[in-house]
Amino acid sequence: MAKKIIIAGGGTGGHIFPAIAIANAIKKLVPDTVFLFIGALGKMEMEKVPQAGYSIEGLDIAGFNRSNLFKNISLPLKLIKSFWKVKKLVNRFQPDAVIGVGGYSTFPVLRYAQQKGIPTFIHEANSFAGKSNMLLGARATKIFVATAGMEKFFPAEKLMVTGNPVRKSIANIVLSKEAALESFGLEKNKTTILVMGGSLGAKSINDVIAAHVHEFISLDIQLIWQTGKTNATAYKERGKIFSNVWVDAFITDMDKAYAAADIIVSRAGAMSVAEICVVKKPAIFVPYPHAAEDHQTVNAMHLVNKGAALIVKDQEAVKELFSKMVALAKNYEQQHELKEKITPLGIANADEVVATEILNTIGG
Repeated sequence: MAKKIIIAGGGTGGHIFPAIAIANAIKKLVPDTVFLFIGALGKMEMEKVPQAGYSIEGLDIAGFNRSNLFKNISLPLKLIKSFWKVKKLVNRFQPDAVIGVGGYSTFPVLRYAQQKGIPTFIHEANSFAGKSNMLLGARATKIFVATAGMEKFFPAEKLMVTGNPVRKSIANIVLSKEAALESFGLEKNKTTILVMGGSLGAKSINDVIAAHVHEFISLDIQLIWQTGKTNATAYKERGKIFSNVWVDAFITDMDKAYAAADIIVSRAGAMSVAEICVVKKPAIFVPYPHAAEDHQTVNAMHLVNKGAALIVKDQEAVKELFSKMVALAKNYEQQHELKEKITPLGIANADEVVATEILNTIGG
């Protein structure tokens, strides 16, 4: 009989893309597996999961708002409604396993599954575990983590270091650099910097690029500038007048962007770090300073301490980022060194490892 699996979580690409990668890997091993995703209404999983060919149910749920306490008034009611909906969904679907990848919807789904004695699996992408995952860890069947040293957050006997599941299109890039550059309308013989602001955008990075975008042409550098959606119109207006700049809010085919890039400037979300390791590119990380427990800095420092990446603090970006980008673009020896050091850190088959372990555990 076909196995049925619920995957819960989302909110950001860093949760959604690993979830889809795990589902795809399970489906490859056992094609008749049936999936149900559960996410948060209004978040990007409600769009990305159906695009990947899976069905999803949305919960009306949100996290605690620290900046505007007034917005938390409806939180208890949303939690109660979410738990009732989860109960109905789980009882109707009757899953053989539930996988949590982080995000608001993970907690109620896995907590209810644990109460019912259904095997639950957690994938923790970051070097500093999220609160929901920590609370769920004690009763989880198995916990997959990106890096070693996670015993401080989870029971050691349940841990398995797998790395982060990276999209297959990125793990197995087939496109040549020349073809990738052509797809962005850029030249084939210029140093190309990929600047990534994530799905929402990174203000500090974007503001630096906007302030200096006119200088890159004389430096013989071209840009692929992914702004994220915040203030995207203004950034696009600023960048599109230059022939050496491709600019948009979102990049649909990230494999093309990675193939085209010589250097990457990025936030240090767990999935960005994992993808940059897999594609083996020199990188400058500008960690988002308000991430929970400053986990983006922890993610970046794993590489920086190994000489595998550079870092610029968010508050130093205005002063340091542009000059560091230009210096790295002109220093081919340093690029080569960073590439050599980052290469062993890339894990391309984490999705298969996680999928195999889940299926072995539930008898799939």
